[in-house]
Parts: sequence; structure tokens; C-alpha cells
Amino acid sequence: MTLPALTSALPAAGGGEGYQPPTPEIFWQPLFEIGGLTVTNQMAWAAIITAVLSIGLVALSKNASVVPSKAQWLLEGAYNFPRNSIARDMIGTKEFKKFVPLLVTLFFMVLFYNFAGSFFGAMNPVNGKIGFPIALTLVVYVVYHWVGFQKMGFVGYFKHMVPPGLPGWIAPVIFLLEVITYFVTRPLTLALRLFGNMFAGHMIIYLFVTGAFYFLLHGDGILMQAMSLPTFLMAGIMLIFELLVQFLQAFVFTLLAASYIAGAVADDH
Repeated sequence: MTLPALTSALPAAGGGEGYQPPTPEIFWQPLFEIGGLTVTNQMAWAAIITAVLSIGLVALSKNASVVPSKAQWLLEGAYNFPRNSIARDMIGTKEFKKFVPLLVTLFFMVLFYNFAGSFFGAMNPVNGKIGFPIALTLVVYVVYHWVGFQKMGFVGYFKHMVPPGLPGWIAPVIFLLEVITYFVTRPLTLALRLFGNMFAGHMIIYLFVTGAFYFLLHGDGILMQAMSLPTFLMAGIMLIFELLVQFLQAFVFTLLAASYIAGAVADDH
């Protein structure tokens, strides 16, 4: 939770109306306006994270040597995880190399966009705003369909959705289900899974933190004020758990993107 969101909640909690639970408005925190464009917390951190990642990765890889420095060693270790454990294992050794730049970029972008929910000063995951998961999903959506059309042709791409040997009466049903899966279900679930986990996790942490501050500052008696301690503790535990979820969601998002590409480049269904 950002400081503006936290401080805006506390007066409401102490204004005679009791504790006010967090609302989705904490994900809409305008920082400033440029003309008619409102720049939000997530937009600012997305720009900062993208710039830092781009400059950092280029700078560390530009002077790569056979005997790596500590920084190069760390970079290679981080790079090899999405390259080998996701791209190569999912797509296969024959086709995976040309998709490595995309998948490595997706992994790091999603990971650090998620980690913005745990950065001091940000405390608001970029992917907690639905527009960012949709934008990332659109990239994956265009790529795996484009690759499929290139490899199989327009008719062949739709034809491969129906496994051979099916009875004639069930083939149209399977084809319809596969079309819905490829063009609707996949992108919808890919975006919503990432968004939902980041949104829900941040809301839970925010709930514990604002609740702890309410107990501490507005609790009626020492017992109520003492309740702030376990509430703060739960907020810390949830923050640690959220760090794990943030990593897993970056892994799952990139893994699914690789699996969709693998399906598009496969020789059979």
C-alpha cells in the first residue's frame, strides 16, 4: 500500500464511522496529469521498472566475458532460468531459441511489475491494474496465433485444432470448443489469473495494515490496541507469502505463454 492510500484510509477510520475496509480505489492513485492524460502510481512504476531493467540488462550483458564477473554470473543465472526451464523445456530444442528474447523479457517484466507490490515507496503491484496484464497477454496472443498461421497456413491452423480420427458427428463440437479455447479462454484466463492474484494479495495486505493502524490509533482500551501487534504480524507474513506468489505468477504466465507457442509450432495436435 502506498503512503497516500494509507493516509487517506486512516481519517475515515477515525472519523466516527468505525473502520472502513479498503476498496479498489487504492489501485487508482493519480500522481499528476499531462494534458488530458492522468498518470497513475502503476504507470509511473511501470515506466521506472522498464527503464531500469532495460538499462541494467544491456549494461551487464554488453561487457560479457568468458570469465564472468559476479554481476555477469548473477545475470546469466537469472537469464538461464526462463531460457532453459521455460522456453527450452516447453517449446523444445529445435524451435525455442527464436522465442527466448520474448519469453525472457516477459518473465522479467511480469516478475518486477509484481514485485512493485513489495517495493518500499511503491507497495502497489503494477499488474494489480487490469490494463497491464491485458497488454502483456495481447503480446502473447498475437505471437502464438501469428506463429501458428505462418507454420500451418490459415486453413491448416484451424484444421489442427481437431484431432484426427474423431467421429464425424463430434468433430464440429470439438472444433467449436477449441476455437473458443484458442481465441477466448486462453487470453482471458492468462490476463485474469495474473490480475486476480496481484489484486487480491495487495488487498489482503492492505486490509491487515490498515486494520492494525486502526487498532493502534483508535482502539478503545489497551486490549484493542494490543490487537495491532498480531495484525501487523499477519501483514508481514502475508507480505512474505505474496513475494512467493509474485514469483510464481511470473513463472506461470511465462510458462503458459511458452506452452501456447509450443502448440502453435508443433507438427501435430
